Amino acid sequence: MNIALRRAAYAILTAFVVLAVSVTYIQVIAGPDLRDDPRNPRVAAWRTGRQRAPIVSAEGQILALSTPSPDDPKLYERAYPEGGLYAHTVGFSSVLYGSQGIERTHATDLVSNRDATISGVLHGLLGGDTRPRGVRLTLQHTLQTVAAAALGQQRGSIVALDPTTGAILAMVTFPTFDPNDLVGANAFAAGEALENDPDEPLRNRAIDQTYPPGSIFKVVTTTSGLDTGLVNASSEFPDPVALALVGTDSTIRNSNARVCHDGVSVTLEHAFIKSCNTVFAQLGIDLGGDQLGRTSAAFGFNTAVPFDFDVLTSFFPRQGTIQNDPAATAQSAIGQRDVQATPLLMALVAGAVANNGTVMVPYLVEEVFTSDGVIESDAEPTIWRRALSPASAAVLSDLMEQVVISGTGRGATVPGVRIAGKTGTSEIAGEAPHAWFIGFGPVGAKPGEPRIAIAVIVESGGDFGESATGGTVAAPIAQQVLAAFFGI
Repeated sequence: MNIALRRAAYAILTAFVVLAVSVTYIQVIAGPDLRDDPRNPRVAAWRTGRQRAPIVSAEGQILALSTPSPDDPKLYERAYPEGGLYAHTVGFSSVLYGSQGIERTHATDLVSNRDATISGVLHGLLGGDTRPRGVRLTLQHTLQTVAAAALGQQRGSIVALDPTTGAILAMVTFPTFDPNDLVGANAFAAGEALENDPDEPLRNRAIDQTYPPGSIFKVVTTTSGLDTGLVNASSEFPDPVALALVGTDSTIRNSNARVCHDGVSVTLEHAFIKSCNTVFAQLGIDLGGDQLGRTSAAFGFNTAVPFDFDVLTSFFPRQGTIQNDPAATAQSAIGQRDVQATPLLMALVAGAVANNGTVMVPYLVEEVFTSDGVIESDAEPTIWRRALSPASAAVLSDLMEQVVISGTGRGATVPGVRIAGKTGTSEIAGEAPHAWFIGFGPVGAKPGEPRIAIAVIVESGGDFGESATGGTVAAPIAQQVLAAFFGI
């Protein structure tokens, strides 16, 4: 064979190899991603018309199911019996808009594996079960229902979780939407209306919105002081009417514009119970911005939260940016200025105190089960990070319990249950303040005893507007959820 023919043969062989590798990659490796991509309308329509397995709550309440189409019994229509109650977690599967929520993240389980890809064909030929798998969530239907009713028509979010495992017990956002509208005959009009709604009902405010945490951030500031040994609950601070911020003409005052205690000195314990800004601003200055930043990072600020869905990163000024700026450090120490947090992360902050300082990885899916009801896989609780020492967690538990007994969080009291909490009222320029509450119960829980941690935010004061505080607005909402959890 001459050189020209040999080169031509090599070129043809190389082309076939490249083609084979390319086809194999697209079918076997990239195929599932291309198949599930919401921008693929042909496959989306094909899969939407097939039977999908159910999604159920922790108790087995059906949250999503497929029913035969009245026009063609070979095709199926997806339905969401609870309407908007689980819209931001269960999500939807739509021909026009693809999939969101659990419907998207667990699409490979929920839809039959008997498809046109090489991997699907091989799976069936090798004897694999190609029937769709159902998904059981950690969400408790009773708790979800109570949380939604407690929040009502007020913009905001509630996140409740098990601090010992990370299981999400309730996740509510308002405004919400009815996912059935996105899979019906009027899906296009419904989708357009939702996308153009200024209240952003499609946004999951629990994970896709950050807010200034205000005074609930004092849990983090207190942790920083306790863990470094700089302070303890009995440490005393000056008690001025206003704390002058060095290098500025500004001051920090308490919410009532009065002294925290007697105008002379006040303990950290008293200041925490009454949520005095002057004391925690001074504590922040004493700690320094870098130390406060390290403690914030330990709780998960400036870090992606591992979760079933993407979570907007909560923010605390990074190392060095406020270290030599006492005014900025003081404002950050009380959860204002540039500090931002998602409700999910603040529920994890409360959960860390409840769980002896350990933050668990949050999760929504408890188990995946076959069409025969056999559990194929279940969740394994995983430690995410150590936020604070067990000793500091014990001190904070006591302080937070006193907030509910005799401080700003009395609205979260649950008869017969020891509840710990912290209120927050974060100031927003030109708007009514946001109302916060984070907490957990029961304090001093025995091993194996059911526990719950919670975060509540009501945007712009909700129904209370300018007069809103975390104690008057968010704490009573949390109380309803906590009482339902404990069956009271």
